[in-house]
Amino acid sequence: MASVKRIILASKSPFRRQLLATTGLIFAADQAPVDEYATQNSDPQELARQRSEAKAMAMARTVEAADSLVIGADQVLSLDGEAFDKVTTLAEARTRLQRLAGKTHILHTGMALALGSLAGQPARLLVSRVIDIKMPMRQLDASQIEAYLATGEWEGSVGCYQFENRGVNLFKDVWADGAAIVGLPLQTLQADLRQLGINALVKPHPPWDIVI
Repeated sequence: MASVKRIILASKSPFRRQLLATTGLIFAADQAPVDEYATQNSDPQELARQRSEAKAMAMARTVEAADSLVIGADQVLSLDGEAFDKVTTLAEARTRLQRLAGKTHILHTGMALALGSLAGQPARLLVSRVIDIKMPMRQLDASQIEAYLATGEWEGSVGCYQFENRGVNLFKDVWADGAAIVGLPLQTLQADLRQLGINALVKPHPPWDIVI
């Protein structure tokens, strides 16, 4: 048994923060002190895993994360086996949507749990998972793509869309955990937390006694 004094979400994403807040858990959030793009892998699934692990462990190694449980998450998009990162310009977003239109791409959502230094022990990785989600996008003509780009929802998203908002109009027959699509697989995360001994429904606030 070990006592965890707080949960830290190692992410600057407002979407992930909003998702985790819906569980009722009391947590802190901060950007992980790591360059996620320094991690590269030709396998999109492993890339998502390694980046989420890197975020979780980088935060867990900080002084601030002592006696804390850290959640790291990352999302990689792949199409025909090729991995894609976020775009930075409107022109790049247009090209991305043109390429995805009429095809099924995959979102690889990585999630890792790490424990900060505790009782003299160094930070350690506890859980690492990747959720793969098939995203069949409708055929889109130029006017539809331009109309969606005008919403501004392309910014900050690896797929250049927000499925939880107007981006849902771009798809057909998506059957998946909506939270995992947005970037944090809540159902999987909560199951892992309960396995450790953290039940948001019973005790949403620290400290938590966890089994490791």
